[in-house]
Amino acid sequence: MTQKIKKPYYITTAIAYTSGKPHIGNTYEAVLADAIARYKREQGYDVFFQTGTDEHGQKIELKAEEAKVTPKEFVDGVSSQIRSIWDLMNTSYDKFIRTTDEDHELQVQKIFKKLYDQGDIYKGYYEGLYCTPCEAFFTESQLVDGKCPDCGRPVQPAKEEAYFFKMSKYAQRLIDHINAHPEFIQPVSRKNEMMNNFLLPGLQDLCVSRTSFTWGIQVPFDPKHVIYVWLDALTNYITGIGYDCGGNSTDQFQKFWPADLHLIGKDIIRFHTIYWPIFLMALDLPLPKQIFGHPWLLQGDGKMSKSKGNVLYADTLVDFFGVDAVRYFVLHEMPFDNDGVISWELMVERLNSDLANILGNLVNRTISMTNKYFGGSVVKTGVSEPVDEDLKATVLEAVKKADAKMEQLRVADAITETFGIFRRCNKYIDETMPWSLAKDEEKKERLSEVLYNLTEAITIGASLLESFMPDTSKKILAQLNTEKRGLDQMDAFGLYPSGGKVTEKPEILFARMDIKEVMEKVEALHKEENQKEEPSREEEDQNVIDLEPKPEITYDDFAKLQFQVGEIIACEEVKKSKKLLCSQVKIGSQVRQIVSGIKAHYKPEEMVGKKVMVVTNLKPAKLAGIMSEGMILCAEDAEGNLALMQPEKDMPAGAEIC
Repeated sequence: MTQKIKKPYYITTAIAYTSGKPHIGNTYEAVLADAIARYKREQGYDVFFQTGTDEHGQKIELKAEEAKVTPKEFVDGVSSQIRSIWDLMNTSYDKFIRTTDEDHELQVQKIFKKLYDQGDIYKGYYEGLYCTPCEAFFTESQLVDGKCPDCGRPVQPAKEEAYFFKMSKYAQRLIDHINAHPEFIQPVSRKNEMMNNFLLPGLQDLCVSRTSFTWGIQVPFDPKHVIYVWLDALTNYITGIGYDCGGNSTDQFQKFWPADLHLIGKDIIRFHTIYWPIFLMALDLPLPKQIFGHPWLLQGDGKMSKSKGNVLYADTLVDFFGVDAVRYFVLHEMPFDNDGVISWELMVERLNSDLANILGNLVNRTISMTNKYFGGSVVKTGVSEPVDEDLKATVLEAVKKADAKMEQLRVADAITETFGIFRRCNKYIDETMPWSLAKDEEKKERLSEVLYNLTEAITIGASLLESFMPDTSKKILAQLNTEKRGLDQMDAFGLYPSGGKVTEKPEILFARMDIKEVMEKVEALHKEENQKEEPSREEEDQNVIDLEPKPEITYDDFAKLQFQVGEIIACEEVKKSKKLLCSQVKIGSQVRQIVSGIKAHYKPEEMVGKKVMVVTNLKPAKLAGIMSEGMILCAEDAEGNLALMQPEKDMPAGAEIC
């Protein structure tokens, strides 16, 4: 059994990206961190639990533009939504950091300047394949089937001036650290992946600034550059507890750094186990003690995504099942090293079998029998039998096993051990048959002992349950009219005060649910959501445009026009014009220069890599003094918004449009 100690313990989640509402898979991480933080507090640690939101980057800038709000307005809304979900799930964080916090932004600039001044960052030129959702560059060899290796989405060629961090300078030092500290990256499979796929083959220098968008923290000595999201986001773990790059860090930082545990999803393990430790080495700071890359919570047989239409949200699930039922499910169903699966059917099954039957029914039966046979009084009589010793041994052993599992971060296994107490109690009821004992007046003291043992066992189980299902734990203990037992008091059986009284009317903790009724409600919910997303017939009618028809032309007239697919390989603003962009467009083996009046609708960097519809036999003309050798076609709505005409499928540059 772990002894109570007064020692600091710093745990963090990855900060959630503010591109949209987090689904239940994202929420799982916050709940997992909360369970660990609560348990560490029970062990006597002085815990600091930090979570928050990651709010800069190109994707945010584009999302805000689509929503017709400023990037700050956009992230304010999403960050608030994320925090409300974390609060809904009863997560006991000590700090919710935002990367738009002024103190964080200031420190990021100071860190960048320090690393530049000491020669770890240098200015260069980047050309590679860029994934906008992941905000990451990749080489051709790193792609999987030509797509981003992290999210599977398409990548686009990108070329820009950038600052780079000398990763290779610290690579061997990191390899040595990982080899000397086998607990540093967990599970072991994640460590092997990082070593074999990234560190041992050799690290490339890392791009740490961008010029193709503006929503980010400016490089202090070169304002046209913004600091790349990973250098910005990762440093939250030290800025959030008072790190100062100028040497004036707070007492809180001195107390809690290095972090005891960074809890992150397996998809961002590379950034946390390679980039982050190297940044810390460059800052001459100790590395975190452990980085745990947890698996994914999958819907059916795939990762949740809005594009797949298989997203489940925490607040929706809470509306159906309640907070603690959802907490139980995500914690219990996630294996240590493999992905877990969530579905409506499985949620109902777990609610009925584990929560309603095993736990809820046990508490209700025990309290009801105590009221029925002894007026609610729980009295220890000492009239025991061998089966009692087995119950006591099972309960005390379950506590030890759960404690050991939590030390290994095997939270699902710890919950299983805790529910082992409740399962053994149900078996104990079957073995002792209290209803039968109640029929014999001479066995009344034995019956009292049985109910005392059940009350004591449930008290221990409910106390152990607090880290995972805090509200349920409180409800059970309140009905037993007792206080939560500390971990240091769970190595003894029989501490419930003899003569204590349970509540007169036990509360139903979890009501059984009918899967058919649940699925009917789910179907109705999906229909309602689809109706919100799909325009009505009236809205569709308002969404069309009728143009004044032009004079008819013959097929021969039409045949004179040549339409081809063009690939934009470069684009820049026409300095003398407020409307024009000048694009270099690859058409077959040729490159044409085309000037287009779309500056108000597209930024030059957005144009690069797009395949568009081009009129290629239009007579060249000068626009704002620049020769234009064709026309890029766009669609225009009633408000004058333009959209490039692009092929539905990937077609080669030069393909004829007919």
